[in-house]
Amino acid sequence: MDPHLLRTYVTVARLASFSEAARELGYTQSAVSQHIAALEQDLGAPLLTRRPVAPTAAGERLLEHAGPLLLRLDAARADVARMAAAPEHGLTLAVAPTALGPRTLAALPAAGVTLRVLARDEIPAAVATGTADLGLVDGLAAPSDPLRLPDVAPLTTHGAGEEPVCVLLPQAHPLARRTGLRLGDLVDARWLDAPGAGLPLAHLRAANGSGGFRPALRYEGTDLRTLTALAAAGHGLTLLPRTAAAGVPGAVAVPLVAPRVVHRVELVHGASLRGAAATMADRLLERV
Repeated sequence: MDPHLLRTYVTVARLASFSEAARELGYTQSAVSQHIAALEQDLGAPLLTRRPVAPTAAGERLLEHAGPLLLRLDAARADVARMAAAPEHGLTLAVAPTALGPRTLAALPAAGVTLRVLARDEIPAAVATGTADLGLVDGLAAPSDPLRLPDVAPLTTHGAGEEPVCVLLPQAHPLARRTGLRLGDLVDARWLDAPGAGLPLAHLRAANGSGGFRPALRYEGTDLRTLTALAAAGHGLTLLPRTAAAGVPGAVAVPLVAPRVVHRVELVHGASLRGAAATMADRLLERV
């Protein structure tokens, strides 16, 4: 398939409009219609209904493939451009909020850094497409086990640190005086659902090997301080790395003792590192 035609199709499907897609892509509406017709002829199936503009069943299936395909093309372009370009003096680092711990802060260059706080699932794609030089992703894992990352491009990963995890509770919570907590005993507790800021509830379910962990409140931001304030105010429990959970006003951090999991951080980068990115990677990994 011609990737130009595929991009046009994805844009029309997303905007549900040929004219809006033409405006965004810088084409005429006639050119957009020709692109869609050519793609439909190539695949031998109608992809869009015209009134209203919406994907057909075949078009929905194509959309499932289109995102990863186009991301891989962008990643390939960015990878080749990085190899051909001169080393950059600056550094763009994409991080999940809970990956920005003391180890990372100590390794940051003194100047020239752009820090992008993203949802952890977006970080590999940001590195693959060149919008970030380095990425730091995190999650729950058994000690020394690697994280499972989305396969968006050939990326290199290195373990950049592990630490224990704690359940953050309000000071008045009945379990706040415990010396340790078992995840299986908290399946039916009130939890905060904050996939962009804390450790996602899906990670808890996977670690415990069961369902449950229903959210009492959903927080869609990436600010860690807001998440800990919600937990301290009693709106739900959250699981955090020990350094992030310690010292929160009005809250108590109780270590998780079972299952035996840790908060793991991994450094993600493309095939080659130069300049400030290479320097930071060396600093970060020498501290592991």
